[in-house]
Amino acid sequence: MSKQSRKKGLRHFFQRGPWENAAVAGIICGVFMLMQPFSMLLYRYSFVVILFFTLGFVIVSHFPEGEDG
Repeated sequence: MSKQSRKKGLRHFFQRGPWENAAVAGIICGVFMLMQPFSMLLYRYSFVVILFFTLGFVIVSHFPEGEDG
């Protein structure tokens, strides 16, 4: 595998769109964990989940746009 094709493969893997969607889905899961009345364990870890995916979103927002955008 040439160096240029490897670089293109990494660029394709680190596109912003899918990673941003995953980070937003994680933040939504964390908010759901925070608001649900059933499990104290989910409530306990909700802040960590929200924090982790918020930091992930900040990092992912610096990834390059997709090839079509």
